[in-house]
Amino acid sequence: MQFNEAFSETKYQEYLSYINVLYPNSLDFRIAETPVFLPAAFKNQLLEVGDYVCSQIIAADFTSKTEKSLRNTNITPNEIGLPECIVMDFAIAHNDQNEIIPALIELQGFPSLFAFEILQDEALRNSYKIPENVTPYLNGYTKEKYLHHLSTIIKGEQGEHTVLLELYPKQQKTRIDFFCTQHYLAIPVVCMTEIFKKGKSLYYQREGIDIKIDRIYNRIVADELKKHSAEINEKAAILYTELDVSWVTHPNHFFRISKYLLPFLQHDWITKTQFVDQIESIPHKLEKYILKPLFSFAGQGVIIDVQASDFASISDPANWILQEKVNYVPCVETTDGFSKAEIRLFYFWDKPTQKYIATLNLCRLSKGKMIGVNFNQTATWVGGSLAYFEK
Repeated sequence: MQFNEAFSETKYQEYLSYINVLYPNSLDFRIAETPVFLPAAFKNQLLEVGDYVCSQIIAADFTSKTEKSLRNTNITPNEIGLPECIVMDFAIAHNDQNEIIPALIELQGFPSLFAFEILQDEALRNSYKIPENVTPYLNGYTKEKYLHHLSTIIKGEQGEHTVLLELYPKQQKTRIDFFCTQHYLAIPVVCMTEIFKKGKSLYYQREGIDIKIDRIYNRIVADELKKHSAEINEKAAILYTELDVSWVTHPNHFFRISKYLLPFLQHDWITKTQFVDQIESIPHKLEKYILKPLFSFAGQGVIIDVQASDFASISDPANWILQEKVNYVPCVETTDGFSKAEIRLFYFWDKPTQKYIATLNLCRLSKGKMIGVNFNQTATWVGGSLAYFEK
């Protein structure tokens, strides 16, 4: 309420301008007018669920349990260990007792807007008065500590020559994060079409010079490659060969973790999920469920209003999940109604403690059925944002 009272359209445009001046024509998704302010108690609930999920990923049976996730995809060799970064998506929801809770709805063994959120915090603080007793960082992290850890995660312990690899990076909706990564960590952004192989080594070229790649910060979504030409997929085939490179994260981790892990998780604050091929009978109250393809990205292919006929139309039920719908709380008061919110927590592998640790977040606001950069294009007080947690 205090934020709303001080809000003005001028301040919002100033907020957007801060980003656009630094990175012209790079912001290709809507930025919400407001951040989300969350009390310490809710933060602790988020971290409790996150700790449980991390415990399942580091468990001894994780690899064997998720091996079937790779059965219908191109497998990339040299998968070593666990992903060095994980993201978890939580809805701000309410349970059957009408208590506000975090509800885990998705997770990914894949990077997110790790660098852009640093800039978003700076832009918000530049234009709005953010209270001193809140922070977007978790577990005592600051911008400096976060950047140091992020640099170690992406560039490796030895600071190998790392590239951010994507297909047509300048055309991607999230390209502003690529440019922020390049700025903060001095990492070149390379298009997949530029790479070539000599022996087991991978290279790209700049100003006529062949530059060897030691480590790949992988931003290619495998599911997206299916939409492209045979020529593009032939180029991508390089990534499925034996290479002297390390990965963050390894392409196989996207399949192992993402939605595939959800049916194995049992917690009061995790939405109940089943593989479609393991459903004994179609539920009667289908309005309480959604159907999701396992390996899609950014909400693509999700069926919100499920009909019984949808099950018959699924040709590969082992690659789909049926998930209970979340009861979102319209929790963010705006000038024209309430918005729903999701919080995405960023987890990095912490080598000294041999555990994952929550570091930073992003937030997404919506007034529609779906939350994400491809939805709510014409509404206001929706879009990408940031959560500030009470210290």
